[in-house]
Amino acid sequence: MHETEPEPALRGRRIRLTHGRTVGGSSAVNGMVYVRGFPTDYAQWRQLGAEGWSYDGVLPYFRKAERYAAGADDYHGGDGPVGVEGTAWRNPLADAFIAAAEQVGVPRVDDLAGASFEGVGYHDLTTWKGRRSSTWDTYIEPNRGRPNLHILAGALVHRVDLEDGRAVGVTYEREGEIVSVRASGEVILSAGALRSPQLLQLSGIGSGALLAAHGIPVVHDLPGVGENLMDHLAVNRGYETGSRHTVNAMMASRLAMLGAGASYFLRRQGPMTMGAALAGGFARTRPELDVPDVQIAFTPFLGDTQTGGLSKKSGFMLVTYQLRPESRGHVRIASPDPRTDASILLNSLEADADKRTLVAGMRMLRRIAEAQPLRQLGATEVTPGLTGGADDDGALLERAIATSGSAYHYSGTARIGTVVDSALRVSGIERLRVIDASVMPTVTSGNTNAASIMIGEKGADLVKAG
Repeated sequence: MHETEPEPALRGRRIRLTHGRTVGGSSAVNGMVYVRGFPTDYAQWRQLGAEGWSYDGVLPYFRKAERYAAGADDYHGGDGPVGVEGTAWRNPLADAFIAAAEQVGVPRVDDLAGASFEGVGYHDLTTWKGRRSSTWDTYIEPNRGRPNLHILAGALVHRVDLEDGRAVGVTYEREGEIVSVRASGEVILSAGALRSPQLLQLSGIGSGALLAAHGIPVVHDLPGVGENLMDHLAVNRGYETGSRHTVNAMMASRLAMLGAGASYFLRRQGPMTMGAALAGGFARTRPELDVPDVQIAFTPFLGDTQTGGLSKKSGFMLVTYQLRPESRGHVRIASPDPRTDASILLNSLEADADKRTLVAGMRMLRRIAEAQPLRQLGATEVTPGLTGGADDDGALLERAIATSGSAYHYSGTARIGTVVDSALRVSGIERLRVIDASVMPTVTSGNTNAASIMIGEKGADLVKAG
């Protein structure tokens, strides 16, 4: 549970940032929604200097990682480690959301990681037979018996040890003991976009001025370390409904709860298989755009803004965020002590274009909720509850400033072309790579877990290639 510095464009509000501090990282705690980003994302990476990272260059690694329940095809893999399957809970309320989106011009699509990247439908999830398919489950646990794999749980890395411009090992703390280990080959950082840059800085790699301010000897002055931080800023609209096909309605009935539990434990189906969103996808807020600019999601539950729990009324939420934000933040050490969290600033909504796009996405949510398929189910807005002329751009922006939160898609703080090269080697340092979402030149359009796993697969081949 990190927390940002006061965000200037959010009137000093701090944003909570969840991070998976466990073997398997954030794939152990994420929402399990499986999307990859758009081909245009990877074309932009290539234009920004990421040789070999165009869509044609990354698609084989998406396929290599994937065990797709519907079987292999030109876009999907059939025998990879990571299970990907369609949601095992479909209900009339989610059907109504998809139909409502269609009525306002967002097409239905059944595979958001296939040939089409625009539209809404039921989400594929990184699950297999209803169970989470994290990188611990799929890559590490099946291989933990290998003699060349050693897992040290509860270890906090202090720094990468460097000698004469090359990485020679790491120093870490475990159970109160400080230990240094030597590397016979390379040192690889995969601590995520919040921790990998912090480790580089603690090791003397980063902005010389920042390191000097904290008394850290400068091994390599590399100002881009920790800069270019990106995330998706999400905001929602909440609705009460007469439909019983919500988590709120289920939790209000002991019989319904027992039925949901039985459905999961006996058949791995029903509400307990749901990811962060049951349905959703990608849409254009303006028809002249070449590709979608917002992600929208349907969650079949309504929160209570007073208690922080579930509302006692049956309801749902619609969520949106801008896919390609222009705002950039940073991760910078706040102390030479590795136990101290870095200073993190997302700088969310700093760019005017980000504000406009998020407001346009919020307007789209309302059009969907007011379309006939949801209106006939009694969908009534309760948050923000703006009516008539009050639902203007200024009021919607105020809603975003006051209530938006991170979608937990941190990326870009050791980007290809600035901090690492296209083979993910840290500039100016031998035998050191970063292989995680830090290296993304720009955040992918949508959830980042699948892209992070792809980076791991491609990074593994780059390491083997030398």
